[in-house]
Amino acid sequence: MAEESRLPDNPDIAAPLIRSRRWAPSLVWVVPIAAAVVGLSVAFDAWRTAGPRITIGFQTAEGLEVGKTLVKYRNVTIGRVTAIRLNPNHSSVLVTADLARSAQDVATADTQFWVVRPRFGVGWASGLDTLLSGAFVGVETGESNKPRRDFTGLEIPPPLSHGAQGKLIALHAQDLGSVSLGAPVYFRRLQVGRVIDERFEPDGSGARLDLFIDAPNDRFVTQSTRFWNASGIDISIGANGLNLKTQSLVSVLAGGIAFDTAPAVQKLLPAPSGAQFILYKDEAAAMAPPDGEPHYVRMRFEQSLRGLSIGAPVEFVGVSIGRVVSIDLDYNKTNQSFPVIVTAVLYPRRMGRAYEVLAQQGTAESDDKMAHLVEKLVARGLRAQPRPGDLLTGQLYLALDFVPGARTARFNAAARPLEIPTIRGSINELQVRIASIVGKLDDLPLNAIARHLDADLTSIHGTLNHFDDDIVPSAAATFNSAHDTLGEFDRFLADDSPWRSSLEDTLIEARRTMRSVRTLTELLERHPEALIRGRHAPVPSDDVSARVGDSAP
Repeated sequence: MAEESRLPDNPDIAAPLIRSRRWAPSLVWVVPIAAAVVGLSVAFDAWRTAGPRITIGFQTAEGLEVGKTLVKYRNVTIGRVTAIRLNPNHSSVLVTADLARSAQDVATADTQFWVVRPRFGVGWASGLDTLLSGAFVGVETGESNKPRRDFTGLEIPPPLSHGAQGKLIALHAQDLGSVSLGAPVYFRRLQVGRVIDERFEPDGSGARLDLFIDAPNDRFVTQSTRFWNASGIDISIGANGLNLKTQSLVSVLAGGIAFDTAPAVQKLLPAPSGAQFILYKDEAAAMAPPDGEPHYVRMRFEQSLRGLSIGAPVEFVGVSIGRVVSIDLDYNKTNQSFPVIVTAVLYPRRMGRAYEVLAQQGTAESDDKMAHLVEKLVARGLRAQPRPGDLLTGQLYLALDFVPGARTARFNAAARPLEIPTIRGSINELQVRIASIVGKLDDLPLNAIARHLDADLTSIHGTLNHFDDDIVPSAAATFNSAHDTLGEFDRFLADDSPWRSSLEDTLIEARRTMRSVRTLTELLERHPEALIRGRHAPVPSDDVSARVGDSAP
C-alpha cells in the first residue's frame, strides 16, 4: 500500500506527492533465466560425460574436418575431432579428439588409430561406407592398462582388428612372385584366408608373408601342411598332353597361396597360431618328399658350358637330386686354359629307396659319411657330364652317371666341398659332327649343280611346251575319233537295227554247228573204228539230242 509524505509547509511552492511501491518480479527475465539454466545443464552434462582429450599424429589430414569427423570403435562413435594443426616442424599434422567418458579406457599405451577411407586393391576393397558418410578415425585397442594421451597414427590399417577368429600363419620364401597384400589363401580351391602383411626378413635374405586363416577352416592347418605359390597359370606339357592349372581369376591377377596336407602322413597334429612354414614355388615342389640336409659339391670342366645356367638340375641316373648354385672360371697355369668350376647343392634324400639302403649300410647325411659314399661311387665309375636338356633352346643339365670303362680318377675325401670327377659332354661330339656335316656341304659343287639343274629345268620346260603344242591337240583329235567310232558301234547294236537280227541268226547257226561237232566228237570217243568202218547202227535222234542237250554249255 502506497504511503504519502509531505514537505514542510510553503505557501509559494506546492508540495510534491511522493509514493513508494514494493518490488515484484517481471516476466521479461524468464527467458534469459531459462536459457542460463539450460546452458548450465548442458555444460554440466558435457562435463559429466566428457572423457580424455587425445592428440594423434598423421602424415596428412586428408578427409578430416573439425567438428565433423568422428572417432569410432567397432563402428560405435566414441569421440569427435575438435582441432587440427600442423606439427611445429611441419613434418606432420596433429589431430585433437575428445573422447567420451565411457571410452576413457580406450586411450591406453598400445591403442592404434588410423583414418578409415576407401581403399581398393585387386580382388578386395575396404572403407566403402565412407564414400557417403565421410572418413573417420578408426580405433583398435590393445592389452595395456597404462593410460596415454599422445599417439602416432597408422597410415595403413592394421591387418587384423576387433579380435577376428582364426589363426595367424607366417610364411618364409626367397621370392614372393606376384603374391601381394590381400591375396587369397585357398584350401582345395576354396578361399579360407588372406594375406594380411608382407615384409622383408630382418637380414634381407628373403621375404615373409603373414596369413590369416579364418575360423573354422583354420583347423585344416596342421604341422604337416605345405604351402605353395598358386599365382598365375601353371602350364605343363607331359606324356598326358597339355596340363593347365589355376585356382581362380583373382589368383591370376593378384596372386594367391594354396595349401594342403603332405602325402603319406599318418598323424595330423594341429598347428598353433603363429606357426611358421616355407612357401614353395609350386604344388609339385611342396608335395615332394623332404629334401633333407643339403651337401655342396664341386665339378671342374675343361670345356665350354654355354647353355648351363644357375638353377639347372643335377640328375643322378635320371633322378633330380640337386641344382647348380654357381658357375665360375679358373685359370690353369700349366696349359694356360680356363676351366669352368661348377658348384651344386645335392640332397641325398631325393634318392628315395636307394638312400634308405645306403643309410642302412652306415651311410648317413654327415659330411664324412657323404664323402665315403661319393668315394665308393667314384671308384665304380661315377662321373659328372654336361648333357643337352633341350635341343631347341640349347639348355644343359649336369648328369651324374656311371661311365663303363672310365679311367681311374683321383678323389680327395677330405676336401670341402667334395669334388666329383668329370668327363666331356656329348654336346661337344654333336657339335663336331655338325661341323663335319657343314664342312662336307661346303665342299659340294653347289654352283655346278645349280647350273646343271637350271639347264635340265629349261629342257623340261621346252619338252612340256612341245607336249602342250603338238601332242595334246593330236591326243584330243584321237579321242574325238574314238568317241565317234563308239557312237557308230552303239547305233549298230541298237534294237531296231537290221544288223542285229543278222548277227543273232549267225550266232544261232554257229551254236548248232558246235553241237554237231560235239556229237561227232563223242561218237569217235566211244567208237574210233567208225572212221574206217562207218556207223553200224544209227543212233536214235532223240537220245543224241538229249545227250547233246545235257552236255551243251
